[in-house]
Amino acid sequence: MRFVHESHAQRVHFAPGSAADALAGEIERLGARRVMVIASPSAGAVADRITAGLPVALRHDEVVMHVPTEVAARARKAAARAEADAVVSVGGGSATGLAKAVALTTGLPVVAVPTTYAGSEATAVWGTTEGSRKTTGTDPRVLPAAVVYDAGLTLSLPVAMSVASGLNAVAHCVDSMWSPGSDPIDRALATEGLAALAGGLPLVAAEPSGLKGRELVLYGAYVAAVAFSSAGSGLHHKICHVLGGAYRLPHAQTHAVVLPHVLALNAPYAPEAETRLARAFESGSSLTGLADLRRAVRAPRSLRDLGFARADIPAAAELILPVVPPDNPAPVTRAVLERLLSAAWNGDDLA
Repeated sequence: MRFVHESHAQRVHFAPGSAADALAGEIERLGARRVMVIASPSAGAVADRITAGLPVALRHDEVVMHVPTEVAARARKAAARAEADAVVSVGGGSATGLAKAVALTTGLPVVAVPTTYAGSEATAVWGTTEGSRKTTGTDPRVLPAAVVYDAGLTLSLPVAMSVASGLNAVAHCVDSMWSPGSDPIDRALATEGLAALAGGLPLVAAEPSGLKGRELVLYGAYVAAVAFSSAGSGLHHKICHVLGGAYRLPHAQTHAVVLPHVLALNAPYAPEAETRLARAFESGSSLTGLADLRRAVRAPRSLRDLGFARADIPAAAELILPVVPPDNPAPVTRAVLERLLSAAWNGDDLA
């Protein structure tokens, strides 16, 4: 057993019903006096409530999926004009992503308050989109200094979006099994995260107003993201980042649709990962476990339903091929990618 594992320093609060207090404590700890709050209009009421006691210098609500470079540039200029000394993001992955884009060039500390299960708040990964190309990277400056989780803040997230976001977190677990930087610690964390997600998501779907399922999913999403932050992007995330950037597909739903097809490709070539995943799903196989979970929560099924055109499959495969990890468990060619995308476009059942 020979590997190097790097852990990231971050304070994490699981604070049911007390997000405002935990957030105020973190801002005080940072010594911030002029806070920039990033939240989309749909998260505005929550943001106003939990930041009411903070020294807010700026409320910024231009939050766009995949963080276009021009949107990031305007947010950075706004932070500079406001002389902000800290950033608070409230919302999903797009809000966190914009806060990271600001931190990347300014070095401002970020405190993230997630209202979805995106997991971006627990990683040092940033991403921006210019035209049809999404660029991602890692930088310690973008890792939020602190995260405040309050499952009550996810209660307004509709079931369909909760499911898609939760399956995005499942994808973090699956990719962490064979990503380029994956190590035994990442795989252990991914197994733990997947077990929590597989247990919690059906509860969210069955009882949207209940906190037990949402707390399980929030915990699973965090642990999954910690694993993914260390392991890095595998084939699944490379595919989804290309599709999201080039074709403006919705982030979480794209992950939910593509995941079973990547799992079907890779699992036969990764027996250790297959064993771990099947155990976490409490199923005879990883693919059957994922299929059972997807049926239980009525997951998104096809790229066609997300607005992706069948005619774009060859071009998309061409864009994905150069970013395929060289050590992906299964061999990947352009033809393999076209078959995978065709199956995802159709919404084929795999188990």
